[in-house]
Amino acid sequence: MSPSPEEIFAAAGVRGFLHARRLGSEASVEVGADTPVVLASVVKVPLALEFARQVAAGLLDPADRVHATAADRLGGTGSAGFADDVSYSLRDAALLALSVSDNTAADLLFDRVGVENVRSLLAELGLSRTSIIGAPRDVLRTIMADKAAGRPLRALDPSRTSSTTPRDMTRLLAAIWADPGPGARVRGWMAAQVSWHRLTAGFPPEVAVAGKTGTMPGIRNEIGIATYPDGAAYAVAVFTVGGAETLRRPDIDRAIGDAARAAVDQLRS
Repeated sequence: MSPSPEEIFAAAGVRGFLHARRLGSEASVEVGADTPVVLASVVKVPLALEFARQVAAGLLDPADRVHATAADRLGGTGSAGFADDVSYSLRDAALLALSVSDNTAADLLFDRVGVENVRSLLAELGLSRTSIIGAPRDVLRTIMADKAAGRPLRALDPSRTSSTTPRDMTRLLAAIWADPGPGARVRGWMAAQVSWHRLTAGFPPEVAVAGKTGTMPGIRNEIGIATYPDGAAYAVAVFTVGGAETLRRPDIDRAIGDAARAAVDQLRS
C-alpha cells in the first residue's frame, strides 16, 4: 500500500497541511485543511488575479512600464537580484512574479494594483481565512526589524503575517480555473513557473502541473493544479512547517510532491 500524505510528512520530519479536490466535484482529501499557515510567496497568485481583473476592466494597461531601482531590489530571484536598474511592463511583472517568484516585480505590481483591492478580491471569493499584511517588501521589513530586535520572526507566525489555509487556496485555484477571462491569464503565468521540484516532482510527465511555491526559513509551500490526460483536474495546496531552516531541503520539497500525488491518487481511486 502506498504511504498516505500524513506518513509522507512524518517521514520528512515536518508538519504538513494539505487540501486536494477534484475540480467540478465536492470530493476532497484533507490533512489539517483549515489550519492557518504562512502564505509566503503564494500571495503572488491572488495579486496576479486581481491585476488580470483590473486589466480586463480597463483599469490598468498591461503594457504600462514599471522601473525597478536599487531601492526596490531587496535581493532574490529575477529583477530582485539584479545589479542594475531595469524596466518592464506590468504584464511582465506578473509573469516574473509567478514564474520565478520575483519579489521586486510583485512589489511594483502591488503598488499599481493596490493591497486593499487584493483584499477585496479575497473577500469577494469567500476566502475569509486568508489575510494579507502587504507586499513582499512589507514582510521582509518585519523580518529585518525582528532580527534587529532579537525577537521571534512575525513572518513565520500565521497570526502575525500574511496567512491562509489549504482549503482557502484550493478554493482560489478553483475560481481561477473556472474563469475563461482573467483566470486564463493567471493559469498561463502559473504554468510558466520554473520550479519543478515540489508539486511537479510528484507527478508523471504526462500530467500537466501549474503551480506557485512559497518559501520562508523552515516553511515550504506550493499550490497548483494537476491536469491528467483524461481531462480530470485536481487543485492541491500543500504547506509544510519544520525541517532545517536552510532553504535547500530537497527531501522536504519532494515530500510536498509525493503528498500531493498521494492525495490525488486517493481521489482518482
